[in-house]
Amino acid sequence: MSETRAQVPQEPGGDPAGPIESTGEHIRLAETHSAHNYAPLPVVIAEGDGAWVTDVEGRRYLDCLAGYSAVNFGHRNPDLVAAARRQLDRVTLTSRAFYHDGFAPFVTALADLAGKGQVLPMNSGAEAVETAIKVARRWAYDVKGVPRDEASIVVAGGNFHGRTTTIVSFSDDPDAYGGYGPYTPGFRTVPYGDAEAVAAAVDSTTAAVLVEPVQGEAGVIVPPPDYLPRLRELCDRRQVLLIADEVQSGLGRTGTVRACEHTGVVPDAYLFGKALGGGIMPVSAMVADEDVLGVIKPGQHGSTFGGNPMACAIGATVVRMLREGPYLGDARRLGELLRTRLKEFEGRGVVAARCIGLWAGIDVAPELATGRRMCELLAERGVLVKDTHGSTIRLSPPLVVSDDDLDWALDQIAAVLTDLGAGRA
Repeated sequence: MSETRAQVPQEPGGDPAGPIESTGEHIRLAETHSAHNYAPLPVVIAEGDGAWVTDVEGRRYLDCLAGYSAVNFGHRNPDLVAAARRQLDRVTLTSRAFYHDGFAPFVTALADLAGKGQVLPMNSGAEAVETAIKVARRWAYDVKGVPRDEASIVVAGGNFHGRTTTIVSFSDDPDAYGGYGPYTPGFRTVPYGDAEAVAAAVDSTTAAVLVEPVQGEAGVIVPPPDYLPRLRELCDRRQVLLIADEVQSGLGRTGTVRACEHTGVVPDAYLFGKALGGGIMPVSAMVADEDVLGVIKPGQHGSTFGGNPMACAIGATVVRMLREGPYLGDARRLGELLRTRLKEFEGRGVVAARCIGLWAGIDVAPELATGRRMCELLAERGVLVKDTHGSTIRLSPPLVVSDDDLDWALDQIAAVLTDLGAGRA
């Protein structure tokens, strides 16, 4: 263990004006020349390997965020890097004006993995959500018979589906939506986990219910076990599409390919992203059957980079790894370790902890520390996590993290909680 975390010398990064010598100088230049749309922790990462990253001054950290699940398979996963390198030597972009030899294998493999018939590839998770919104509206007009421009979509409070103008129109996070109006109409927001509220919001104009099976940005909020089954029954009865945003929850994070599997629900469409790109590039997709995706005709939706050769090479490898590798079983096993250890923290500086697979939300007692302060103190101890909404922190380490390293990270959380509690005594 001690050898695993030994400091490794790291050459400083550089720019055209010469090498940047320190963490402080990297941050100073970044804050001077970039827009302040993020407030990063004061860590400047230079290398990554598996579940670990190294900063520009040689300090090593256990990455317990994994790019919000984009790095599910670890930094520089050798299978994914090899797939990307092979493709780099062949062709990287053709646009969808032509077929390429990686496209059919990727869409076939992903459709089969999801148990659906068709795939519409995009790039970012937000683009997958935007695609779903367009498809749902088109389906409402062409199939359900909703009058033109009257289609509505029911969404959940506390949601995070992306940051485009349309998506923030149905966010209830002031940081996400404040100051970006006028807002896109056509959305009805109801409390997350409340199937009766969804039922009350659905009417003859409703095209879809768009929901995260687990709300990640909200703090890893797991709904009641009957929530998704009740939504499925409602959508069947009212001729409404059920769309599951699995951008963060899918592809192994919860110990299953799809978080919906935990309740046995099969939605009409899945939205995948983040881990689909293997932590190498943005890859996303909407996956559904032909009776849903078939409403989109040539020229009605697209993306220059969507389904590009690099994306398909990486995405097809991700699918194969999920089918053949140990990742799903490891996520379930490590998730039990995580769940067991988190129970120890409740009442000892932690108000509540939620866990599903290798994914947890930890609510720290507000009087003890903010989530941001917890992240700063953990970074000092070599653990990288991310806060959200006040005093909540999230843990989502790569699925390749070892038992010992995960245990060590949880020891660091325990130590920080103890130090904070002692400081208040």
